[in-house]
Amino acid sequence: MDARLPPMIKDSALTALVAAALGVFIVGFKTIDVGTGGPVFDYQLVDLAIAVVTIFFGRLGLQLASVGLKWPAFVLGIALGAVGAAPLKLPSTFLHWFIVLAGIVIILRTIWPWANEAMAKARHSPRGANYGRNFVKFFGAGLLVAAVLMPFMPFADQKTMDLAVLILTYVMLGWGLNIVVGLAGLLDLGYVAFYAVGAYAYALLSTQHGLGFWTVLPLAGMMAAAFGLVLGFPVLRLRGDYLAIVTLGFGEIIRLVLLNWVDLSNGPAGIGGIPGPTLFGAVFAETAPAGKTTFAEMAGIPFSANQRLIYLYYIILLLALVTNLFTQRVRRLPVGRAWEALREDETACKALGINPTNTKLTAFTVGAMFAGFAGSFFAAKQRFISPESFTFIESAIILAIVVLGGMGSQIGVVLAAVLLIGLPEWFRDLGAYRMVVFGLAMVLIMAFRPRGLIAHREPSVRLHPVRAGP
Repeated sequence: MDARLPPMIKDSALTALVAAALGVFIVGFKTIDVGTGGPVFDYQLVDLAIAVVTIFFGRLGLQLASVGLKWPAFVLGIALGAVGAAPLKLPSTFLHWFIVLAGIVIILRTIWPWANEAMAKARHSPRGANYGRNFVKFFGAGLLVAAVLMPFMPFADQKTMDLAVLILTYVMLGWGLNIVVGLAGLLDLGYVAFYAVGAYAYALLSTQHGLGFWTVLPLAGMMAAAFGLVLGFPVLRLRGDYLAIVTLGFGEIIRLVLLNWVDLSNGPAGIGGIPGPTLFGAVFAETAPAGKTTFAEMAGIPFSANQRLIYLYYIILLLALVTNLFTQRVRRLPVGRAWEALREDETACKALGINPTNTKLTAFTVGAMFAGFAGSFFAAKQRFISPESFTFIESAIILAIVVLGGMGSQIGVVLAAVLLIGLPEWFRDLGAYRMVVFGLAMVLIMAFRPRGLIAHREPSVRLHPVRAGP
């Protein structure tokens, strides 16, 4: 027997014991309401025992792979996956998913060193660099084509379209924050404040002054950009943790102002009755207000509740593509290169004659502008907003999308948004377990890709073009 095996078994048993101690109060017991008798305990100890055994073998497989015992680890991963996929009568569907996921993680950990070494060799060769760039281009083009055609797919029901709109909203927010965090290297924890400014700008201008969505959209972006400029001045000399604390405070100030300035924002009651976007004056409803027409009447087609969602989907897709195109273009301009230089070393920027004041202000302003656009769309889609929609957790989710996707990577933001926003919704049928899947996904990404899903990014400007090999 390999001398390394007993310590690994001991460590795996300790991990399983800790999981059992933590899970006994979270998973092992559940209160249920039986009516007049009041709540009682429902025991789920069998679920907990199966999960603890899975954790034991999962930890053992990861250790086997880490010390180079690849084939035993690979076999263990296959065995766990087969047990999870087998038609066994387990207490819950989640346990099937959990066991299969444990097997997949072990298999990925086993083959990861080989794949990582192969990708590193390919990345450092001229031909591999060209292949990498071409793959990203084709992958991005494929995502774009799939996004354009998605509303016409057989699976594009109302729930799917609503989820797609939500994901694209966070993609746009992630791309906007990527300018501040990914390109300029400024840690912003109050990004949701600009999102709120755009949402309330549209809500107030549309309900109190009768302005339409397309009229208010640029105004909302400009108002959010102005707030970004206001935030930029106090933080010009701050870096790192201090900058994060100030931006966090700014986000909370905006939320508290909206919560307490009742005459302006209606306070905690929020603003309702916000009109949605129209198409050439046609409204997306079954019946139109006096003097207006519906989209179904204008197009001569039967009314469907999905028509509004499809229109909203294409609006946010267009806004997200504009954000992406702007970011891709501006990062090749002097201001974009100044952002990236500021991210790498602010002192060196000053030595090279780059004005860090203007560079920071432009990053905050441009990033805030796109958050204002997204906020205006959010208000038009929801038709009701309140300060509770713009809490710190929203900033944390957007920042997690940027960091987990790979700072500075546009494709990475898309992938991270699909994972972090889509996973909790796709696994909603699992109830409370869906947040376990969400947290596990974040842990796995940070364990296997600490620099994000797309850690490698092509430079914005090359001094010498890469030539393909013979």
